[in-house]
Amino acid sequence: MRLGSGTFAAGCVVIEVLGVALFLRGFFPTPVFSGAERQAESPAPEPSAGASSNWTELPPPLFSKVVIMLIDALRDDFVFGSKGVKFMPYTTYLVEKGSSLSFVAEAKPPTVTMPRIKVDNNVTRHLDKVLKRQDWDVLILHYLGLDHIGHISGPNSPLIGHKLSEMDSILMKIHTSLLSEERDTLLPSLLVLCGDHGMSEAGGHGASSMEEVNTALVLISSAFERKPGRANETTTPAVGPPCIPVNRWCHSHSSSGDVRHPTHVQQTDLAATLSIGLGLPIPKSNIGSLMFPVVEGRPMREQLRFLHLNTVQLSKLLQENVPSYEKEPGFDQFKVSERSHGNWIRLYLEENNSEVLFNLGARVRRQYLDALRTLRLSLSKRAAQYDIYSMAAGTVMVLEVLALLLLSVPQALGSRAELDVPLLSPVCSLLFYLLLLALAALHVAVCTAADSSCYLCSLPWPAAGGVMALTAALLCAVVSALTRTFAGGKCLSQNPPQSTSTWSELDLLSFLGTVGHVLSLGSSSFIEEEHQTWYFLINTLCLALCHQIYRNCFLGDDCAPQHCPHMGEEFDGVTVALQGKRAGREGWELSRAPADPSSLEALRGPERWMVLASPWLVLACCRLLRSLNQTGVQWAHRPDLGHWLTSSDHKAELSVLAVLSLAMIFVLVQKRCSLTSKVAMAFGLLGVYCYRAAIGNVLFPWKQDNKDVSKGITEARFVYVFVLGILFTGTKDLLKSQIIAADFTARTVGLWEIYSGLVLLAALLLRPHNLPVLVLSLAIQTIMTQFIWRPLRHNITEVTVMHYWFGQAFFYFQGNSNSIATVDISAGFVGLDAYMEIPAMFLTAFATYSGPVLWASHLVNFLTSEASSGSALSRACFCYALICSTPVSVYVVLVTSLRYHLFIWSVFSPKLLYEGTRLLITAAVCMFFTAMDQTNTRS
Repeated sequence: MRLGSGTFAAGCVVIEVLGVALFLRGFFPTPVFSGAERQAESPAPEPSAGASSNWTELPPPLFSKVVIMLIDALRDDFVFGSKGVKFMPYTTYLVEKGSSLSFVAEAKPPTVTMPRIKVDNNVTRHLDKVLKRQDWDVLILHYLGLDHIGHISGPNSPLIGHKLSEMDSILMKIHTSLLSEERDTLLPSLLVLCGDHGMSEAGGHGASSMEEVNTALVLISSAFERKPGRANETTTPAVGPPCIPVNRWCHSHSSSGDVRHPTHVQQTDLAATLSIGLGLPIPKSNIGSLMFPVVEGRPMREQLRFLHLNTVQLSKLLQENVPSYEKEPGFDQFKVSERSHGNWIRLYLEENNSEVLFNLGARVRRQYLDALRTLRLSLSKRAAQYDIYSMAAGTVMVLEVLALLLLSVPQALGSRAELDVPLLSPVCSLLFYLLLLALAALHVAVCTAADSSCYLCSLPWPAAGGVMALTAALLCAVVSALTRTFAGGKCLSQNPPQSTSTWSELDLLSFLGTVGHVLSLGSSSFIEEEHQTWYFLINTLCLALCHQIYRNCFLGDDCAPQHCPHMGEEFDGVTVALQGKRAGREGWELSRAPADPSSLEALRGPERWMVLASPWLVLACCRLLRSLNQTGVQWAHRPDLGHWLTSSDHKAELSVLAVLSLAMIFVLVQKRCSLTSKVAMAFGLLGVYCYRAAIGNVLFPWKQDNKDVSKGITEARFVYVFVLGILFTGTKDLLKSQIIAADFTARTVGLWEIYSGLVLLAALLLRPHNLPVLVLSLAIQTIMTQFIWRPLRHNITEVTVMHYWFGQAFFYFQGNSNSIATVDISAGFVGLDAYMEIPAMFLTAFATYSGPVLWASHLVNFLTSEASSGSALSRACFCYALICSTPVSVYVVLVTSLRYHLFIWSVFSPKLLYEGTRLLITAAVCMFFTAMDQTNTRS
């Protein structure tokens, strides 16, 4: 069966998406788990040695009521730093002089939580009524406003202080109420102030920076009452030895004031601590350990009892998840501690209150604490176990697709842009059935001998069999392609071609740049600063284009560049001449023919100067864009134009810039739209500004300051109406061009209107300071279309590579990086008054990848309007799929080999998620290419 290059490439990318999804399922490990049969187990009895202990039940609770006040994105310095001193005075008082214990709880990366929309007032308005009731034991309050402010305007926004003050007043209200109720109860209450994650300097979260993983944790209770004079013991003079922590907190003085340094704990420790405090069993799958300062004031026997219960729980979890648990050092430490504890119980029951009993108890306590640390470390390592079988299956599938794409290059980029794809022969061959039998045997062996279950093993047999059949069929197809290539090479060696070809400078740059970028993915530093790679590549590309233009304009035919034969044409040295105007446009053939120097020398006046200056204009635009958003890791903290524009002191400047940017977007986009789309675009861009003004980002011209800030739902939905209208008009024109084959104008206008609708949607979703990114993207596309691609007549491969490179560069120009923290999830809530998963995912993905998507859409428009060859889109689709698939395939192998690297979770795994998402978007782009392709599929 003969398939077009685009259809074949789209199918390959879809299969590759399945392979990457399978790899991701095996790469990201499932947490340690415990069997359900432990639900009804009685608590472990107190150890004894030679005497029977009568303590076989859980210890009584330490607190009568617990209130958990969870403030989303509560970074540690929001409480313990200068912001806490300024905006949270009551909390600061409790931390410094009150009855509290202060910790910094470390969250494990990736620090991502499920986003939700809630107005905070909706939580507080029920608080007074609930606090007066006596029918609850645990109260959980989740406040999301701080996180929402961070995503919109960052941690330095003036709104942060207002929100922290609001939270401080709520905490004072809760604490006062709990203290008043304690007079009628025997046990004290506990108030927990905590955060789920921190906040990066950009306002997001998801990665592993200190600002994102360090959260404030304050336990407030009269049970932690400090003895008189204790505060003096914790304070150290400005000059002298470092302070000694008491109750795990201390003060140190500096020139900037009082800065506190609480002890660091793991976020998972809170579950074990609250369970002990409430007299409940510790969750069976929790890998946290008891925060010992909470029980430090209890009698020694109770302290050891609490530590014993926690250690028993972790040891059982270790036994259920580690087959060789007896060889683990933590298990040995647990057994030694338990025996020592039994000896202490024997002395205690003998009523031996000597100093020996106290010293032995202190030693047992240290042994338990050491055992807890070691057990938790072993279980944490166990949580990082990989599903190698699923990873290997996904890797094989991805590599098979890449090999198939590489082996199909001669046919896919040939003159007809078609491939002879045998669909039945691989399935009917003996090799296919032998491979399927071998894979089935391997599957049975792995699933029956593995220590832990694999994802593929958990699938039903039809699904697992489908994966094995697809893998075997792809391998047969690769073998068939290799056979054809070898046979074709042998024939060519007997009949060598009459013409030879050489690579042009751009071809060599494209190849070396792609290979260099792929190789750089093996370095964590290059991944963190990948934007520098793409900035370097597009700058080098502009210089190469400048050299090509100057050589053609001034040196003439003798020094004209020798282009390699375009792989989209016949390999016989044929050149294609410049075509005349067609349907009111300048049509020309994207071929392997070199640029005609005479066509450049014939340019006179302003047009000639624009051609000469165009590479430098593009370089200037790129340099300006680099200053707009600092990204990466090394320089992300440096100030940039984006930070200056988003500060509250420069709202007027941002408003002027937004107006100018929206006006330029209209000028650059409307020229090829229909009248209806022009009107819709104008009203849509006006709605974009109204939306930004409604949420307080920019100012209305008739107002000096926006005091009435809303969600802008009505304004955003107003823009969505025009986006859908423009997309509908473009789709209608495309359908019209399909019915009337000769209506070329309707086809080009329809494609451009779809592109315009995407531009309008990007203008709505991007933050206002990023509107210049969109404007300069449109400007660079216009410059390169008018003064580079048309005069120089680059071939399809070169034009596709340029679009891909600029799309990748604009991904980073937006301020994105390979850290999950830079994902702007606020775009997923534009125009929504409640969380809706599918729209939020689509809007967030489009806002994040708007640069690559818009450049790919422009490529479709450019090839459709400029190339006279009907197979241009098909060849471009294949090139696009190949250049996108190569880094993904190589990176899967690199991540597998580096899975025990120190930065696997902080650097390599987020990049893997970005590559998987980019491949999914590439599959959608290739489907769009294929849908727009005019070539016919023949059997």
